[in-house]
Amino acid sequence: MRLEPPGWWYGVHASDRLKAALLEPVGLLYGAAVKVLFARTTPYRSALPVICIGNFTVGGAGKTPLALAVAGMLREMEHAPAFLTRGYGGRLTGPHWVDAERDEEGDVGDEALLLSRAAPTVLARKRPDGAKAIEARGADVIIMDDGFQNPSLAKDLALIAVDGRTGLGNGRVFPAGPLRAPLAFQTARASAIVMIGAPGGEAGNIAAGELPVIEASLQACGETGWLTVQPIVAFTGIGRPGKFFETLKENGAKFAAEIPFPDHHGFTRPEAAALLARAENSGALLVTTEKDWMRIPSDNGPLGALKDAARTFPVALRFSGGGKTALAAQLQALFPKTSR
Repeated sequence: MRLEPPGWWYGVHASDRLKAALLEPVGLLYGAAVKVLFARTTPYRSALPVICIGNFTVGGAGKTPLALAVAGMLREMEHAPAFLTRGYGGRLTGPHWVDAERDEEGDVGDEALLLSRAAPTVLARKRPDGAKAIEARGADVIIMDDGFQNPSLAKDLALIAVDGRTGLGNGRVFPAGPLRAPLAFQTARASAIVMIGAPGGEAGNIAAGELPVIEASLQACGETGWLTVQPIVAFTGIGRPGKFFETLKENGAKFAAEIPFPDHHGFTRPEAAALLARAENSGALLVTTEKDWMRIPSDNGPLGALKDAARTFPVALRFSGGGKTALAAQLQALFPKTSR
């Protein structure tokens, strides 16, 4: 299993373009299938405003930090948001109200646990059922974590997270490139792009028409001096492990090891024992993301020991320029002027 999307999706060399061209026919079929799915689906229209946090591409782009930031802004505006998530990686199909203190990662997935610590969260594979559950529980707005490619629930605002470093890659549809559907088809359903990190090089170019672009970056929460005290063994199983390692370096970390795992990886006892041994032999501190930490089971063996030993490096999305003001205006437009 690949740890990150293939590099040739973002390359500019002749060999990269050749690989993409060979897979272009498959990408055309994939894109056509997505269009047919939307055309044949009548979406459920919730009684509440639905804000979708999505992306145009395969792989991690910062959707969860964006969802958390939007929830925080809505609370500042005195609204009562609730999250709706598919519960990727969990066994439950829902609708299920997530309880971070009682639910296990294997049942609801890491993202659901993380979201539920910030606002009430419903897990539902069938998104309309989840929206109906939220409607009955006192929230006044739904934040749909992911699901931009799911046509079953109508969206009132679609915010697209884009990694500034990688952008849209070669602009081709999967598997010839990272796009989940033809770009024009996606931009027609989007409201705004949230560019996370400064765009860089050709890979950072965004040809997304007239969509407004809101600039933001992932920044450490709280004091970071502890990263410089001793070497660290950093490990993670997120969509782009390199982004996590780079953020640690930017905050002064000195690495004994960088250990990537597949996205949403379920850690095993042998892996936990190996990580603990690596840190002990290096005199290093184990560091991971909040999402990874939540996926580590608590037990009396090496997994429990890893969970106790690992320190998380929390990050949050921060908007630059007038980005927060522009986003707040879009959020407020979802509510009648008589709203609270």
